[in-house]
Amino acid sequence: MPIKSAFQANTRPINSSRRIFIQGLVAGGVMAALGLNPAEAATINGRRQPPSLRGTEFDLVIDERPVNFTGQPRTAMTINGSIPGPTLRWREGDVVTLRVTNRLKVSTSLHWHGIILPFEMDGVPGLTYEGIAPGTTFTYRFRVAQSGTYWYHSHTGFQEQNAVYGAIVIDPAQSDRVAYDQDHVVMLNDWTDASPDFIFNRLKTADGYYNYVKPDLMDLIRQSEKMGFGKAVEDRLMWDKMRMSPRDLLDVTGATYTYLMNGNTPAGDWTALFRPGERIRLRFINGSSMSYFDVRIPGLKMTVVAADGQDVHPVTVDEFRIGVAEIYDVIVEPVADQAYCIFAQSLDRSGYARGTLTPHVDLRAPIPPMDPVPTLSMADMGMAMSGMDMGDTDMSAMHMGNHAKDNSGVGSMGGMDMSQQKPMAGMTHDQTSQHGTSGMKMDNHAMKGMADRQPDGAAHGAMSHNPMDLPGLHNRNLKDGTLKIDWHPKTEHGVGVGMRAQQVSMSLSDPGAGLRNNGRKVLTYGDLRGIDGPISQQEPARGIELHLTGNMDRYIWGFNGVSYRDAAPIELKYGETVRIVLINDTMMNHPIHLHGMWSELENDRGEYLARKHTLSVAPGHAISYRVNANAIGRWAYHCHLLYHMNAGMFREVRVV
Repeated sequence: MPIKSAFQANTRPINSSRRIFIQGLVAGGVMAALGLNPAEAATINGRRQPPSLRGTEFDLVIDERPVNFTGQPRTAMTINGSIPGPTLRWREGDVVTLRVTNRLKVSTSLHWHGIILPFEMDGVPGLTYEGIAPGTTFTYRFRVAQSGTYWYHSHTGFQEQNAVYGAIVIDPAQSDRVAYDQDHVVMLNDWTDASPDFIFNRLKTADGYYNYVKPDLMDLIRQSEKMGFGKAVEDRLMWDKMRMSPRDLLDVTGATYTYLMNGNTPAGDWTALFRPGERIRLRFINGSSMSYFDVRIPGLKMTVVAADGQDVHPVTVDEFRIGVAEIYDVIVEPVADQAYCIFAQSLDRSGYARGTLTPHVDLRAPIPPMDPVPTLSMADMGMAMSGMDMGDTDMSAMHMGNHAKDNSGVGSMGGMDMSQQKPMAGMTHDQTSQHGTSGMKMDNHAMKGMADRQPDGAAHGAMSHNPMDLPGLHNRNLKDGTLKIDWHPKTEHGVGVGMRAQQVSMSLSDPGAGLRNNGRKVLTYGDLRGIDGPISQQEPARGIELHLTGNMDRYIWGFNGVSYRDAAPIELKYGETVRIVLINDTMMNHPIHLHGMWSELENDRGEYLARKHTLSVAPGHAISYRVNANAIGRWAYHCHLLYHMNAGMFREVRVV
């Protein structure tokens, strides 16, 4: 059960315009919020950000402290008295010791996100240890086996929402591949004055409680101008029939959130100084609980040099979307004697975080206007307007028949009569197991040998190559290049599933709703090319298919329609390589994080692209990646949207 927070719930969130005004009352950002003098807290070079601790021995204290971000006094959980907690600077190859003392009245924990370590040190209560009891100290000790940018946070209840988080920067043992003159952590977070328990209860009892931006008549007129009146009305009626909104983009929005950059409100304006001509490394970390951000710096190109702490071949962009728990390192080179705004707007455009790069402390850049609110299409939902098949869905309530129990919930071929199916290219049907499609042999050479094709009149996000053969998917050559899903696990027919995608895209070149054709070069997963190759050259011996599922009305989330409490662990054999395929059957983006092991992203032909610790799966999309099971232990595997995880989108992965 989630641990109760120290916050008092508001009866209703204040409106966004009043929120922006109130943020002006707290111009000192986190320093003023914590009762500190911003002038005294600012460093000599003009930066206002959390303290930095360097070395091999660290003492961290988790406590409560009064704060005031919005004009209303509240209580936050802090690490060493700051929000975010101290930036921890380690060196690859060192053994670090971290003594974490709990001064709260409840148990707590710290998880080292993206760090490869023994499972006993991973910091997940109930899997790796019991947590840190009030008044006690737990000592973490492990060897640092990597370099790059990472972060840490509580894995207890909703404490992450209560501000228990901080950044990690690990210097490489050898010289850094990336040259830069100075670097800054840019941590993005979402703060709420409301109790996280209050938010969770509202999400479970009032669908769309925080979604204030609904399609209106003007939207229908604009849509009609693009696609014709008849099709626009048909689309609107389809959404109404499903009792859904095409603008239901984020469960929790700026209606209650204040977006922070390094602990500063937009009015607080986190600031970093530069000298024209310097190469500046900005380490962007999305440490929020529920918020996706679209990040740009008007007037500056950003060269992405690392993703989730791992070096990638440089790619220059104007903008990138960063999912919850994702990390991107970029290089910027301001040459003009002018200020630049670091602008991070939430995906649903309900608010933003911002900071300033400037050569002079008193010089500021204008804040750009937010982009229009994105609107999802039926293609985003994995559905076609014509011939749309909702299966046995009750369109009036979006519920699915009876709940057929499958304790594993992993994508075995249960619920599908394999005797009537033809084997797919590159795969053979042997026996299946409760742990996935263990009998389905993947032949990557067969996949790579498939002829490329360009889709005819492809919609956004359609594949540009023949799809790889996926476990459980029967591929058909549709005109728009998407994959038709001919089966779903039988557990997807229960009350925990509100809808099922009928066709999905495996394209990695789609920037996502709200970023398509905006006139800016937007980073996509298809742009990522890891400098370091795959961990193992071993071909996957089996595949595991997982559908990301949810019921918005009841706020139930899970994998394959099964929530954590009803799911058996996913078991991997030590040393094996498996292919995991995630298929998003919901209208939400889901950032999926596997603890303890790297997720090696593949393209649609099964070719290695890059290592990541968190992979975001857009609505109506599928993502494929490999996992080399090289770490024995019990590992958490979950959606990093905090309320989704607490509502069931969580699994245990056991490597034995």
